Amino acid sequence: MSELHWKPAHELAAMIRKRELKPSELMDVTIRRIEQTNPKINAFVALRADAAMKEARALDERIARGEQVGTLAGLPLGVKDLEDTVGLVNSHGSKPFKDNMSTTDSIQVARLKAAGAIVIGKTNAPEFGYTAFTKNLLFGPTRNPWNLERTPGGSSGGTSAAIAGGVVPISTGSDGGGSVRIPACYTGCYGLKPNYGRIPNDPTLGMQQWNDTSVHGPITRTVRDAAIFMDAVVGYHPADPDSLPHPGISYAAILEGLPKKLRIAFHPDFGHLVQTDVAREIAKAAAVFKDLGHSVTTIDDPVPDTGRAWMQVGAGQGYAMLHEWLDRSRGDFGRAFATGTEGAVRVSWKHMGEAYRRRTEFNEWCQRVFERYDLLLCPVLPTEAFPAKGPMPTEINGKPLKNPLDAIVFTYPFNMSGHPGASVRAGLTDSGLPCGLQIVAERHREDLVLQASYAYEQARPWNNKWPQI
Repeated sequence: MSELHWKPAHELAAMIRKRELKPSELMDVTIRRIEQTNPKINAFVALRADAAMKEARALDERIARGEQVGTLAGLPLGVKDLEDTVGLVNSHGSKPFKDNMSTTDSIQVARLKAAGAIVIGKTNAPEFGYTAFTKNLLFGPTRNPWNLERTPGGSSGGTSAAIAGGVVPISTGSDGGGSVRIPACYTGCYGLKPNYGRIPNDPTLGMQQWNDTSVHGPITRTVRDAAIFMDAVVGYHPADPDSLPHPGISYAAILEGLPKKLRIAFHPDFGHLVQTDVAREIAKAAAVFKDLGHSVTTIDDPVPDTGRAWMQVGAGQGYAMLHEWLDRSRGDFGRAFATGTEGAVRVSWKHMGEAYRRRTEFNEWCQRVFERYDLLLCPVLPTEAFPAKGPMPTEINGKPLKNPLDAIVFTYPFNMSGHPGASVRAGLTDSGLPCGLQIVAERHREDLVLQASYAYEQARPWNNKWPQI
């Protein structure tokens, strides 16, 4: 049954509906795979194996009786450990919350379960999703299946390691500055950051969130898997006043409908350093769209710097949510996380005004791009995966970075603007590690991002090459 490890989620779900595979058989394979791989990659930090197997056997019986089941029926589901699911601790990767038992499911998890997915456990994340690599004081580092000395990225690193390692077929992610696209890039998966509000957000620790840069999004092995995931979770929910109405389409149904002769812009570097072999693979990937009959124009328009603005816009929410815990238990938090969170008290309304001016500048830049082009292509990250325990790169091609955020300079701007974007595997670096091409479209056009991603995947399929742990 080892071939099941690498089958796409949509194929596994179809096999279950056709009675070619029992949910209990797939769950048994998954549990044994977790036992085999987790000592090496540390993707999962909590399991509900017995309960999941019981639910899988109950689903066996429903299918045997001929009952209709959901599109994700029987798929083992990982849940990022920043998100609630009944009966498992939501630690947020933080020691003060190591006993924070969830009594409800997040909106996203509830919808995935309603579509038939079965939660198997929680995947590792950095403390409150703070860093672009996955390490915390509770569970330690998660490692990249392609090279165990490297990171799978963050903050959805446990999810990306589990997907790339052939552990589970679907797992949840979230993206406040690249936390879906970064790990997807570093592990060669597909990662989609939707428009803000497309997948509803939940209150966190009893507080409604106001930061409009953070979204939920899938990390999967194929584009179609992301589409069926999205079909299960999108649409308005009254718990999130910013959630968007259902788009009125099935993303899986429209995948093959990419319009012909699109106008596509390719920006190779945003004016920043890019690792030489990463730049080579990104250029090759972008050229695929020309081979597909689209117009691809390389642009070098100066891109407004939004790094400081992004940090300032996001700072206050974390401090507002956690200041009481920081006052009581500061020593239990990671030093960098505590220091960074407390830094929010120095962000004034004057600073916020400047941040929103920078945000406006970048929005105007995007507006000019999408007035001329249907899609924007650029790198996801300027480097290959760095060490599992960090630190993030401080130089590229032997040249020092001017700003630490230059190591993730292609992801967080689109959290500031809200445009949907995805990471597709561009190729492998000289050391055999994945790198990613980012596909960005106008707001609310996840359909076009998915269609372009699917067309690229058909031209350059990647699902036949995964690491052996």
